[in-house]
Amino acid sequence: MPKRLAARVTLLCLGLAPLLAGCGQGAPQQAAPPPPAVTVAKPTQQSVTDFDEYVGRFVSVDMVEIRARVPGYLDKVHFEDGQIVKQGDLLFSIDRRPFETTLAQTKANLTQARANLSFAESDLARGQQLVRDKTITEQTFDQRTQAKRVAEASVAAQEAAVRQAELDLQFTELRAPVAGRIGDRRVSPGNLVTGGTGGNTTLLATIVSIDPIRFEFTFDEASYLRYERLATGGPDAASRGKGVKVLLKLIDEPDFTHEGTVDFVDNVIDRSSGTIRGRAQMPNPKGLFTPGMFARVRVPASIPYDALLVPDVAVGSEQVRKYVMVVGTDNTATQKYVTLGQLVGGLRVVNTGLSPDDSVVVNGLARIRPGIKVAPQPAKPPEAAPQANRN
Repeated sequence: MPKRLAARVTLLCLGLAPLLAGCGQGAPQQAAPPPPAVTVAKPTQQSVTDFDEYVGRFVSVDMVEIRARVPGYLDKVHFEDGQIVKQGDLLFSIDRRPFETTLAQTKANLTQARANLSFAESDLARGQQLVRDKTITEQTFDQRTQAKRVAEASVAAQEAAVRQAELDLQFTELRAPVAGRIGDRRVSPGNLVTGGTGGNTTLLATIVSIDPIRFEFTFDEASYLRYERLATGGPDAASRGKGVKVLLKLIDEPDFTHEGTVDFVDNVIDRSSGTIRGRAQMPNPKGLFTPGMFARVRVPASIPYDALLVPDVAVGSEQVRKYVMVVGTDNTATQKYVTLGQLVGGLRVVNTGLSPDDSVVVNGLARIRPGIKVAPQPAKPPEAAPQANRN
């Protein structure tokens, strides 16, 4: 072997020696990972009330169809379509001239009837002396008495005719019977309007009251029984829930901000649906609520009670069961199955399965499992809400 090649082999063996020596040693052991950090907090204790939610519609307190009481040609319309009208506002005018003529004629007939009565009374007064003097017969006196009675009846009939004519003349002006929002006119001026009390009268417009307004909803028989038992335990069992405060929200609102009062519960349960109708009255000064509009109503379903609440993100699901993770004194995570209630301001009511002293994992639930050690960190206390100004 040449000397130069032998030198290269020797250098290569010297360079590989440390590597070959290291291959014979065992690999170093990795350190155990630290326990996962989680945030824990005690359950919040608060007085809450259970609520039920229903969908319903707004209905007006008063809805009136404007129809003429007398026939005639429509003369004028005194409103704009869709405007707010007050009770007593003039809406339509029917041509008054035929009714003014009729009134003048009935007044003339009344004047004639009173003149006939005056003559009959004078004739009867003269006949009383004449019959005593035997100047006229009893039959003639009876005829004068009968004539006076006929004249009195004629006066009464003409007075009634005058009153009817005056009413017909008043009915030519159609005024708003209730305050509210009027719809569009159904008849234009110049058209013949059919009036009276029959079924073929002409519909001119409709008015619906808007303030206050009613909200109607239906609830099932089980809920009805629960409400009845709550009302029975109250101070006024005969009220059947009247006066109970309810909250309402429209379809485009996130929260229940409108307050009303239950003023009626129906007296029968519908056989076909098994539900009963309830009604609440709502103030509507701005006219936001419109008859026929949908909304959701929240009705108290229990008396106030003390409950434990946890953040809704602290609740986990295991098929159909709900659970929370709690941390014991030895920093071991434990799973507790719970029964949940309603959501109150981002906190979930826990009806059963939790105690006030439990440290509930409110952040980091996805990083842990039952039985492992964790590094709990207390949650920051919530900031105090600013107090409302009081006058």
